[in-house]
Amino acid sequence: MTERQGDWDFEVRSKKSARYAMIVAAVLVVVHVTLAALMRVSATGVYFRLVDQFALAGLGVLFGCGVLMLTRPRLRVGPRGIGVRNVLGERIIDWDLAQGLSFPEGSSWARIELPDDEYVPVMAIQANDGDHAVAAVRRFRELEAKYARTA
Repeated sequence: MTERQGDWDFEVRSKKSARYAMIVAAVLVVVHVTLAALMRVSATGVYFRLVDQFALAGLGVLFGCGVLMLTRPRLRVGPRGIGVRNVLGERIIDWDLAQGLSFPEGSSWARIELPDDEYVPVMAIQANDGDHAVAAVRRFRELEAKYARTA
């Protein structure tokens, strides 16, 4: 079954972390491509071939794609539950299982509390986002009050 945007009432992603990840990815690609282009320009005593240049540029692209994985985290909230996607994979948490959203002191990101002292980290709501994170937590709690009662 394909999920539509309309299946969720609220979706949030980290703003600053995604922006930083994009900048770092771009820098990695530019640096590696530049170094690859300059490999055969000066005599260093090492013989670099064209394939070495492509390999170095390819590594830059690969590293950049790895850093871009940090732009994936998101939190979605709707009648069917809470969708938490961090760097890899997404987990849908039913309302009857969730025991709230917390933001422990000193934590970098929020977390969904589960029974038996377990939790799911929510990298989409990060402390470095400031007011954006506060608004996201408030909106989550509004929807939690709406859906947790009906679950």
